[in-house]
Amino acid sequence: MALNANAVRVAITGAAYVAPAKTVMPTDSTTNWPAAAVDIGWISDDGITESNSAESSEIKGWQGGQTVRKVISSSEMTFSFTCIETSKTVLELYHKGSKVVTATGKHALAIKAPGPDRRAYGFDVIDGTSHIRVVIPDGEVTETGDITYKGDEAVAYEITVTAYPGPDGTVAIKYSNDPAWGSTPAP
Repeated sequence: MALNANAVRVAITGAAYVAPAKTVMPTDSTTNWPAAAVDIGWISDDGITESNSAESSEIKGWQGGQTVRKVISSSEMTFSFTCIETSKTVLELYHKGSKVVTATGKHALAIKAPGPDRRAYGFDVIDGTSHIRVVIPDGEVTETGDITYKGDEAVAYEITVTAYPGPDGTVAIKYSNDPAWGSTPAP
């Protein structure tokens, strides 16, 4: 078996973006993000966690009760991260459906019960010259963590974005300029 240490990737840095629903997003790993896509800001050193889950139902045969097939009954793709930069964008993502209002230099956030707030999301994951870009054409913040106000930690906003399927079933698209994506280890 041929091993290739040059194909080991580390997510050294990157960025997270949010844009209004139906924003035309990049279709490669190097094109600039559209003006409507806002950089969410500093993400904690835990980075971004991509989760894929699927549940299946077993179909049992009458003869002997053995499993003869499994059918995927549900699936979900989520991206979780913790924002450590406080901004209008982050506050409005975390408090879904609420808006920061500014008048005479003063800001207010009337926190409302969460409602639907679907948007486009994107993530850049960079390791030197290797770049992975994840585009979520239709996503929504579906979970938030607790906010802790403490003297020795950044105020942090834990966010989970769920990617919803488009008409063809695609929930996210990954693009890369990484040569390792096109190589196959030798047998």
